[in-house]
Amino acid sequence: MTQKELNYVEDAILHEQNLMTILEDSTNQLEDEELISFLQEEIKKHQGLHQKIMKLLEDNINE
Repeated sequence: MTQKELNYVEDAILHEQNLMTILEDSTNQLEDEELISFLQEEIKKHQGLHQKIMKLLEDNINE
């Protein structure tokens, strides 16, 4: 993996972490159960993306 590609993957990881933090903070401030449920589903989606990106990084480091 080139340095440019590595930087892109690291940025993607940080982006997902930031999104999850924002969504979790928002969830903690809401009272509407429907919105909370929606945001919790979004958090799960971003956790999955984060895991996929981490796996991509791990696979390329092990090569």
